[in-house]
Amino acid sequence: MSHLALIARGGHLPVITPGLMGIGFILVGWFVNPLFGIAPTMGILMLMISAFFANFWRDPDRPIPKDKGIVVSPADGHVMFVKRERATGRRPSKDELGNVEEDEHTGTWFPESCEEPLKFSTEQRFEAVPEGEESDDDVWRIAVFMSPLDVHVNRSPIEGKITRMEHRTGKGMRRGPFLPAFRKESEYNERVRTLFERVDGLIVEVMQISGALARTIIPWKGEGDDLRRGERFGMIRLGSRVDVRVPASKFNPCVIGAEEGRADYPKGEFVKAGSSILYRGVDGE
Repeated sequence: MSHLALIARGGHLPVITPGLMGIGFILVGWFVNPLFGIAPTMGILMLMISAFFANFWRDPDRPIPKDKGIVVSPADGHVMFVKRERATGRRPSKDELGNVEEDEHTGTWFPESCEEPLKFSTEQRFEAVPEGEESDDDVWRIAVFMSPLDVHVNRSPIEGKITRMEHRTGKGMRRGPFLPAFRKESEYNERVRTLFERVDGLIVEVMQISGALARTIIPWKGEGDDLRRGERFGMIRLGSRVDVRVPASKFNPCVIGAEEGRADYPKGEFVKAGSSILYRGVDGE
């Protein structure tokens, strides 16, 4: 993909248009008529709007690590938490609707999980694993909060194929809900679940989650597409969140979350899409 001046896809028009308008207003005010100061003021305002959009749509190149057996961050932002989880349910099929659990906030669930929850074609329900109850079927989840000032382009965490891309909205809503992305409950905001599969069959799940301001998730890739590690696959507009799940039997997390309460990382460790390593393989593969 071509990147003019490191601006993400879809961002050139919002950046260039107010910029040209701002230059035009300033030239009119300087050489023709300042219009009681309105022209230069409007020019400065339009240039500020252009600068805001340029910052939001920026898409810098990133050095992609070459280490074997790693999962890189798909998003820029601070790590909210690192949790070991187990699946406790899944979205029901039509044949399972007679034996479901209803949740006011998260919708309908079938109260049985799959043996390999990350490979399931639709969304799973997870809960934290109590200490001492760990198993090989668990997953690790790392949540990354993207503030409105962070880069919002998302990158592939591994080299592999997109085998599933699922868009979900809130219970009983055409769109939403739109809770602030820094709240844990935002995991059931409008979201897109994408499964990346390595050539050896290992699955990594990425959940792009909209926030109170970010109400548009834009995929640039689709099911069946092959991606390199760190390749761009979409973006979320304004503040948002990205969760990454991997099999706990295959990976160890290597970042620090805000919930750990470390004085040196009060907001959690800051990670960069495509460059920062979230997980390392337990066997280096």
